[in-house]
Amino acid sequence: MTGTRPEDGAAARRLLELLSAGASSDELARVPADSATMQLAMHIRRTLDAHSRRETELTALFATASDLARLRDLDAVLRSIVRRARMLLRADVSYLTLNDHSDDGSTYMRVTDGSASAVFQQVRLGVGEGLGGLVAQTSRPYATRDYPNDERFEHTGSIDNAVNDEGLIAILGVPLSLGEQVIGVLFAAERRPRSFSPDEVALLSSFADHAAIAIDNARLIEESAAALAELGAANETIKAHHESLARAQDAHDRLTELVLGGADVSEVAAAVASMLDGGIVVCDADGTELGRAAAGRTRTTRVRVPARALSRALAASRSAGKAVAEGDAWVCAVMAGPQLLGSIVLTGRPDLADADRRLFERAGVVTALLLLLRRSAAEAEDRVRGELVADLLTAPERDPAALLDRGRRLGVDLDAPHTVLTLHAEGVSRGRLTSLAARRAVLAGVFAERVVMLAETDRPGALARRTATELSEALDCPVTVGAAGPASGPAALARAHAESVRCLRALLALGRRGHGADPADLGFVGLVLGDRTDVEAFVRSTLGPVLDYDAARGTELLRTLRAYFAAGGNLTRAKDELHVHVNTVAQRLERIASLLGDDWQQPDRSLELQLALRLHTLSS
Repeated sequence: MTGTRPEDGAAARRLLELLSAGASSDELARVPADSATMQLAMHIRRTLDAHSRRETELTALFATASDLARLRDLDAVLRSIVRRARMLLRADVSYLTLNDHSDDGSTYMRVTDGSASAVFQQVRLGVGEGLGGLVAQTSRPYATRDYPNDERFEHTGSIDNAVNDEGLIAILGVPLSLGEQVIGVLFAAERRPRSFSPDEVALLSSFADHAAIAIDNARLIEESAAALAELGAANETIKAHHESLARAQDAHDRLTELVLGGADVSEVAAAVASMLDGGIVVCDADGTELGRAAAGRTRTTRVRVPARALSRALAASRSAGKAVAEGDAWVCAVMAGPQLLGSIVLTGRPDLADADRRLFERAGVVTALLLLLRRSAAEAEDRVRGELVADLLTAPERDPAALLDRGRRLGVDLDAPHTVLTLHAEGVSRGRLTSLAARRAVLAGVFAERVVMLAETDRPGALARRTATELSEALDCPVTVGAAGPASGPAALARAHAESVRCLRALLALGRRGHGADPADLGFVGLVLGDRTDVEAFVRSTLGPVLDYDAARGTELLRTLRAYFAAGGNLTRAKDELHVHVNTVAQRLERIASLLGDDWQQPDRSLELQLALRLHTLSS
């Protein structure tokens, strides 16, 4: 080069070699060179340093972005963002706020790194307040060397207190943006004054762009995971619903098949108990138990529902149209339209799931079908039996062989001894009375406006009393029963019926509604009413204890009783008739009272005794 000294050329080459080897500015300064050459070398050194630093920062930025892209949990992403921001800018503190879109657009502290103040970690910035509020409002980065004294920002007491409590001086804030939407602000801060260079602002802004995408991705992933979880839960719910429907339909088909196949109430109850793993009790509309079954632990532990509680629960179920809980049991009304047919009770399953409750209610529907079929069959059979009763009592001698044959087809041997009972009840239909009577008889029907029963017993009086008591309780009204028999054959049964009717009329005439009796129970009234007068039986039933006492001891109690009545109850006249002392008469009468009872002198009883004495005299 013209005018260039050899030593200058050597110095330039030496500087180039040092620059190529990456020498520092100090090493360059030790080379003897002219001022212009040295300035050029130093400029090249600074340029290379800037490029190197920028390359390092970009490398760190891309590595950080790559790390963020692999994170899926939103909290983990946020923590990583503030930690990497603090490392990139080598700041004392970094933190991140998010916009509260559900409130008034304010920004709240979400994550910090390097912070020591609890007040700072909970600060909230209103729209436009402080540096962060301004960044969130304008979507532009802002930096300050001395925030406490920087008048560009809207200072508030809460924000300044938080910043002072943390001891922050220099603050850089950049927006976290997704398109035009700002979702938050990313900060780097120092506890001493610091001027953030444009390169540092650009670096944090670039990092914030990657961070916003990472936050959005994490949110989308969380929302997708939540949606998938909800979808999975919905699928499980749908699956469980379909399974319960299929189970209920299968149970309904199985129960319906049982009913249509002729199964009785007990078999259906057993099937329902097995399906629900509990105890089942089926009752009719009157509360009479029709069937019972148990499965699982209820085989050994039986839960009983009190009658009053059952009635209350049945009314509630009938009103609501579904099964209702009563204590540890469930009750379902068995309905045919508005008509109550009965009830079905489930025990041993206090915590009944919705699917099992619907299955239990389906069992109630099937039970209604069963009871309707039973009712139809019973009504048809009752009509046939009622027609036989009517024909038997209307013209028993017209064709007795046909009557006997019809009885045999119904499982009734009319040639066998039967007691005939005639029933009377006020305030209740004959159909209902007949239905209840049929459960206690081999044959029941209506004849001459009264319910008639045929039963196999040789104790008509006892059966009449028991029937009157049971039916009165079941119907909650007095049922009076007259009985006669036993009798065999159509003609004899018709005569026994006539006698039972006379007995019934006598009970009503005597004011004994709600009682049952046969002629023997009515004393001399029965003797008068009966068509088979049995004087000896009447005398024996009336005077038997006195007759037996005289026969065993050779006393004259019967003669004394006869003399006493003949004297009109006068002891003096009676002792003259008997030729004994009056005290002897009194003693004999005391003995008679101990044998016949203290009421032997009451008018009704006295009349029976006097009639029995006369009949005994005539038959002796």
